[in-house]
Amino acid sequence: MSKIEFIGLVGNQEGSEAYPSSGGPVVQKRYVSLAARAHESAGFDRVLLGYFSAAPDTLQLASYVAHQTETLSPLIAHRPGFTAPTLAARTFATLDQLSAGRVAINFITGGNDAEQQRDGDFLSHDERYERTGEYIEVLKKVWTSDKPFDHEGKHYRVTGAYSDVKPVNGHIPIYFSGSSDAAIRIAAKHADVYMLWGEPVAQVREVVQRVRAAAAEHGRDKLIRFSLSLRPVLAETEEAAWARADDILARAKAAKANSPFAARFRGVGAPQNVGSQRLLAVAAQGRVVDKRLWTEMAALSGAGGNSTGLVGTPQQVAESLLDYHDVGIDTFLVRGFDPLPDSVQYGRELIPLTRALAAQRAVQAA
Repeated sequence: MSKIEFIGLVGNQEGSEAYPSSGGPVVQKRYVSLAARAHESAGFDRVLLGYFSAAPDTLQLASYVAHQTETLSPLIAHRPGFTAPTLAARTFATLDQLSAGRVAINFITGGNDAEQQRDGDFLSHDERYERTGEYIEVLKKVWTSDKPFDHEGKHYRVTGAYSDVKPVNGHIPIYFSGSSDAAIRIAAKHADVYMLWGEPVAQVREVVQRVRAAAAEHGRDKLIRFSLSLRPVLAETEEAAWARADDILARAKAAKANSPFAARFRGVGAPQNVGSQRLLAVAAQGRVVDKRLWTEMAALSGAGGNSTGLVGTPQQVAESLLDYHDVGIDTFLVRGFDPLPDSVQYGRELIPLTRALAAQRAVQAA
């Protein structure tokens, strides 16, 4: 059995829905360095560098993270449509060479029209995913072609495209986000890892089966892997963990109007993207779903991102992660509401325990 992979998140400054930034530069170099090294020391395999239309450039942040670490892989959130795929292919391959093959890409096509239009993109939702599929096709051709090639599609046309620089291993892992039918069609064809937000186990099982079935049409059902994003809240006792969750929620409510993250809470109407709609539907089922899936932050924030948590002792949360592992999840993106201390705690109490329990289960099953 392959090792369970853990992904963290490194932001450009410390902060979360419940932990307002202390101000200062938008890009806090010392924090980025500290967070990257903390995740590496904690045993994380990768860290996500997130993307939204007003954020600092993820490629430059990823380059700095790679420079500050030795083994940690930067998972770079990348939105197709604003850079030519030929240029993007060379850019990612160059960084992959400089980081000794550590780069991975999380393709986020974009599920909100207003967010896209801030950068000048006025395609419809399904057209954006169609463009993403073609974008990845061109990207892969640049990485693998040993001679110049031509491409003429609906969204991209190139003549004599070629790159001297290739990825270290010939390919850069592709992580893919998106819950709509259009997203799943593209993920099934191209993704190495399909990423889900934290839903109940039964719903996650259903999505895994659905994506595998779509991938089977391309002969990829045994190749595609799955990642689940959650916000664990840990304490020595279950009672203390829930008290901590209540405190986090209270802080988030207090920060809602004044935090630098307040824009997350100011959406107009229902979210357009299917992933957020699914999380809000889960939140409508109650404060806690399954054994310990905490939904209140998703409800408060409008489920604009990874916002459901697992609350309990490290043992309880590790066992809940393994419930997801049993239905096909082999990668977990975990990040806390107190980002830096939580990443350290995960490395001390959650990551090694989860991997040890998984190994024990594998021995017992054998």
